[in-house]
Amino acid sequence: MNSGNSNLNGQGQTKLSEDDNLDELLQSVVHEVKTYADRLAHQITKLSDIGRALSGVHDLSELLEMIVDQARQFTNADAGTLYLKEEGSLRFKIVQNDTLKIRMGGKTGEAIPFPPVELKETNVSAFVALKGESINIPDVYFTDLFDFTGPKKFDESTGYRSQSMLVVPMRNHENDVIGVLQLLNAKNPKTSKVISFSPDNENLTESLASQAAVAVTNAKLITDMTDLFESFVQVMATAIDEKSPVTGGHIRRVANLTLTMADIINQQLDGHFKDKHFTADQMYELRIAAWMHDIGKVTTPVEIVEKAKKLQTIFDRIHYINVRMDYLLQKVKLKGMEKKIELMQKGVSPEIIQKIDEEMTAKIAELKDIKEFINRCNEPGEFLEDDNIQRLQDISKMTYVDEDGNEQNFLDENELLNLSIRRGSITEAERKKMQDHASVTLKMLNQIPFTKKLKNIPLFAGAHHEYINGKGYPLGLAGDEIPFEGKLMAVTDIAEALTASDRPYKKAMPLNVVYKILRSMAKNGELDNEMVELFINEGVYEKYKQKYETLASPDTETKQDEQLTTTSK
Repeated sequence: MNSGNSNLNGQGQTKLSEDDNLDELLQSVVHEVKTYADRLAHQITKLSDIGRALSGVHDLSELLEMIVDQARQFTNADAGTLYLKEEGSLRFKIVQNDTLKIRMGGKTGEAIPFPPVELKETNVSAFVALKGESINIPDVYFTDLFDFTGPKKFDESTGYRSQSMLVVPMRNHENDVIGVLQLLNAKNPKTSKVISFSPDNENLTESLASQAAVAVTNAKLITDMTDLFESFVQVMATAIDEKSPVTGGHIRRVANLTLTMADIINQQLDGHFKDKHFTADQMYELRIAAWMHDIGKVTTPVEIVEKAKKLQTIFDRIHYINVRMDYLLQKVKLKGMEKKIELMQKGVSPEIIQKIDEEMTAKIAELKDIKEFINRCNEPGEFLEDDNIQRLQDISKMTYVDEDGNEQNFLDENELLNLSIRRGSITEAERKKMQDHASVTLKMLNQIPFTKKLKNIPLFAGAHHEYINGKGYPLGLAGDEIPFEGKLMAVTDIAEALTASDRPYKKAMPLNVVYKILRSMAKNGELDNEMVELFINEGVYEKYKQKYETLASPDTETKQDEQLTTTSK
């Protein structure tokens, strides 16, 4: 009886023990599954976070570096390399190795000295790029699938041990392989022992690589769009340059002078501009605005832009007047000679003949003086006083008879109008046509769908001829209605025009004269006084020349540099 009970108890204990083992096993399996599920869920969440982070980075160098950093962290890899397909080969873009403390490429790494990888299937990265298939190798020393001579030599020279390797293609939205992501030596998070890349890591890294490829493609697209826009700006400036080298040089110099002044404003620690700071995006927007500020001049007639003399159109009409005056001179001489011959044939006294000579000489002198006076008036350098204007009007009323017997004025109405210009070389109508370029610039730029970061370009570029007192153009803005950047460009635009040595109608002004003019314009309420004082006191022009003179053509600016440097001293 006791024996039977003992047997039953033994069986019960055995059954209980088996149930306990089963429960423990079940709990262990559940724990493993839960741990795996949690790890997988964490990786998926991390992958989503990485995807969002990648989509927000548009700088290609920063993006590529971020991809490798995240992929290595994601898989706990010791090293990583990223290649992009360029010009029929794989080019190293990022190289990282924690053990060897190597960090190359990207925004923070050193320059990469390695040559491009040829697209040959014996190389694992090239194979992945060509076939578009991922390769997961537990130990590169124990495989004959690919040639790992290079990694082995690298290990030999550095003491490193390349082992597990995961190489995945980077496919963009069109399923094209644009690059390769290579990870090396996955590590156990707890022991730091090198292990193989798990199938889960392989699958998730492929997803990461695909996201990365799309992000890279987007970054390149943004860069390409930026380059395209830059090219458009350069083409427009070139078009104006080809139309008039004078205007093209002006655009380039104003852009560089504007950026120099903006840089100096950024450096102000006290004073009026201490709280003003241009971000990188704002500097880019200002640069493009400066390059496009005179885009409207593409519609301005070149004969007005390059009008060096008052009578100049496509050519200088002073030649017509000189021929006309030479004709009158010859006519006076001929008429005098004919009269002398006629009187001599009649036997008149020598005194009468001498009187005829004196009259002819006086008339010739008068005509020569008129010719010289008109030629002087054709020069734009000197201000015409009222008595000179009156003399031109008197000359225009003088007449002569041409070969056809028609009476003609010494000067026609248009010649009188141009010769009577008091200062410079253009008429009021031509000045108005020149000023129209600002409204045309505004009109042209307002038709361009600028991005959010460039939306102010029309406002900035269109305001460089606005005056603080509201008497500028094209909109007649006043005071704070004028954007800060417009006030800045108003100063740099005028400063460049005054110092320019390539204008056919004037010489480059020395800096001390330029400064007087700028201060006078500020006093008259045309330019911002604080801007003008900053320009002068900080030596903006001198710093601009120091920074950009090596980029300028010596043929067009050397003489100007010498004159300005000498005068400023």
